[in-house]
Amino acid sequence: MRLLLVEDDPLLAGSLLGLLSGGDQEVEHLADGGEALARLSRPGHGVDLLLLDLNLPGRGGLEVLAALRGHDRETPVLVLTARGAVEDRVRGLDLGADDYLAKPFALDELEARVRALLRRHARATQLALGPLGLDAATLSFTLDGEPFPLPPREQRLLACLLRHAGQPVEKARLAEEAFGGEPMGDNAIEVYVHRLRKRLPAGQLALRTVRGLGYLLEAES
Repeated sequence: MRLLLVEDDPLLAGSLLGLLSGGDQEVEHLADGGEALARLSRPGHGVDLLLLDLNLPGRGGLEVLAALRGHDRETPVLVLTARGAVEDRVRGLDLGADDYLAKPFALDELEARVRALLRRHARATQLALGPLGLDAATLSFTLDGEPFPLPPREQRLLACLLRHAGQPVEKARLAEEAFGGEPMGDNAIEVYVHRLRKRLPAGQLALRTVRGLGYLLEAES
C-alpha cells in the first residue's frame, strides 16, 4: 500500500513517516502543495491513501483536494490540519475528504483512522461484472481471470462505466470522471466507446447507447 503524506511541518512529517512506514506500507512525503497537485494530477497515480494538510506552501490543501476529486473519486483522503473552525471541516468534507483529524492529535488515533480507510478502500476497489474484473487502485482489468490490457483512454473509460454498471452515464460525466475534465468533444467520446465495444466479449458484456441518457455497461444473460 502506498500512502502519500503532504505536510510541510518537518517535525510532524518525520514522526508520521516513522509511524506509518513499514510492513506492507510505503509512505511518500511531499511538503509543497504545488508538488502534490502535480503528483496527483494523472489517473493511475498509484496512491492508496492521501494524508493532506490544508496549510501548505505553493497550493493550498483544499485546492489539491478539489483537483484530485475532479478525476479520482475513489482514493481516500484524510485531512490533517490545525484549522479548527467548523466551516473548514465542512468545506473539506464537501470537496470529498473521507475523514478529518485536527492537530494536535494522538498518533494511535491517526493509525486507527488510516487502518479503517485502507480497509474500506480495499473493499471498494475490487469491482466485477460478469467475466470482467477491475482492481480500481491500479486500473488493471481481468477477463475470465486473465489480464485484459487496454489502451489508457479506453481503460479509464471502461473503469468509469464499470463503476456505474447497470446505469446510463452521460457524456459529460464520462468526460469529467474518466478524463479528468480535459477538453473532450462528443465525437471523441463516441470514438473511444466504439473502440471499446469491439474489445468486449460478445454475448457476455454489452455497452449500449441509451438515447438521451448516455452509455450503459451491463452483463448479458
